[in-house]
Amino acid sequence: MPLPERFLDELIARTDIVDLVSESVRLTKKGNSWWGCCPFHSEKTPSFHVVPDRQIYKCFGCGKGGGAINYVMELENLPFQDAVAVLARRAGMEVPSFGASPGARERREKILEMNRQAARAFHRWLYGSEGAEGLAYLRRRGLSQTTLTSFGLGFAPSQWDALIRELTGQGYDKRDLLDAGLAVNNKDGRIYDRFRNRVMFPIIDVRGNVIGFGGRVMDDSTPKYLNSPDTPVYNKSRNVFALNTAKNSKGGQVILTEGYMDTISLHQAGFTSAVASLGTALTEEHGQLLARYFKEAVIAYDGDGAGVAAAQRAIPLLEKAGLKVKVLRMQGAKDPDEFIKAYGREAFARLLEQSENQVDYRLAQIQKKYSLADDGQRIAFLQEAAQLVSSLPSAVEREIYGGHAAQTAGVTPEAMRLEVDRALKARVRKAKRQQQRRDLAPASQLQPRARELRYENIRSALAEEGLLRLLMLDPGLAGRMEGITGEEFSSPLLGRAFDRLSRRAREGLSTQLAALAEEFSAEEMDHLAQVAQQPQTVANGGRAIHDYISVIRGEALLRSGEIQGDDLLLAVQKKYQQKKAYMEEKK
Repeated sequence: MPLPERFLDELIARTDIVDLVSESVRLTKKGNSWWGCCPFHSEKTPSFHVVPDRQIYKCFGCGKGGGAINYVMELENLPFQDAVAVLARRAGMEVPSFGASPGARERREKILEMNRQAARAFHRWLYGSEGAEGLAYLRRRGLSQTTLTSFGLGFAPSQWDALIRELTGQGYDKRDLLDAGLAVNNKDGRIYDRFRNRVMFPIIDVRGNVIGFGGRVMDDSTPKYLNSPDTPVYNKSRNVFALNTAKNSKGGQVILTEGYMDTISLHQAGFTSAVASLGTALTEEHGQLLARYFKEAVIAYDGDGAGVAAAQRAIPLLEKAGLKVKVLRMQGAKDPDEFIKAYGREAFARLLEQSENQVDYRLAQIQKKYSLADDGQRIAFLQEAAQLVSSLPSAVEREIYGGHAAQTAGVTPEAMRLEVDRALKARVRKAKRQQQRRDLAPASQLQPRARELRYENIRSALAEEGLLRLLMLDPGLAGRMEGITGEEFSSPLLGRAFDRLSRRAREGLSTQLAALAEEFSAEEMDHLAQVAQQPQTVANGGRAIHDYISVIRGEALLRSGEIQGDDLLLAVQKKYQQKKAYMEEKK
């Protein structure tokens, strides 16, 4: 049974979209709107637009858009009902029980509760006879009792069904454990614990929910580290370890490590902004997530070849998310955990203060590829360095880092400046050609981004968009729509949206875009937000409605071949009179 529409209207009315978005995006007011860097894709220049008077958001970079409910659905990767529940808690409202969907939401809640009970069992077993080896390992690694407790560390016994017996004894069935990723089944259909003979690291989201686990094996089994699979509550590309604690640290700087133990050791030493990705390379989603809480990232990966390669991949992702990036270069230790044990907390603090600007770090990595004693390789180094330096946004940065490269290679800053300028001009020419190709096809700019939503008739669709905007701005205009319905629209999407909003207006319900979140897909809402954010005034709304409808009906007649262009106005007026008479007769 769907949620009551008046409940949804009240929820939308109580949720100010600027306040909601400000919880995860730094917004700056410009005129009557707010702008920030998009939380859904990586960018440096803000293209994320929040329009308070229409209660919508729209990103001009990735195209995502909608109202408050869509925002929570996209940001938290939640279905409609769960997003409504999040907003309801935020607004101090209770979701009507008869409107609840018994499927997705109950499944999520059950998995979260199972994970919580599993974490308790693992933690209990760590201090029992079955966890002795794991506890000894963690203490050898120098972890204090406080750290073991604060991170909820545990142990999975070396048994095939310890957790299965624990949770089925609490009323969960084996299908539940499979859904949560806590158990696996073999080809014979028998199930067994996913985690066995492993030190367990609970993965906790920013709301404090246990969403998954990582486990380090105690013997020579592989893999050394095993993580939960993706489930309805956990996605390794959208979560990072220890962010639930790190987000509360002061200073706006996050320390990125490669693993659980590095992160935990840093927290124990007082560096509480440390996090780690979860058994996967850093992703754009990770960068966007971190940019919600921090302004600067320090990469503290291992100093081996794999760590250097991972840092090189992470730098552009973090920069695109809007973070200032530095890189920690450790001498005499392979990772932060080993460094702190060898040299102490103060030495690591000094190392953190001296962390290297990412441009110098990348120049140093380029230099390692060439022998600068050989003229040919020196030229190749300078050319590759010029490509990097030319990508920097400001002339001052290009001047400074071009000078660093010149000094490294033993050439004059002027010679390096010429090489950087040449690379920069090539970049500008390429960007200009791409823009010219876009400008030569202006009609294509009016089309929806999603190919399946393409407009068959641009002129009619633009008029249809205008009617939608007027309805969103003033539901009182619904009674002046001259009997037009969505069936007359050339765009099925716009026609559906018009019919839904017209019905809501007649029933005294909200006609804001957010009211359509349940009935329209994410791609459809993205495009409707694009329609909604465009300029429109309700002044002379009646005249505008008449003009829009004339275009829609006129284009329909031309498409059908019923009339030629010269007689279009007369034909439209005749059709309108016929439609009006028919509607009167139906009444």
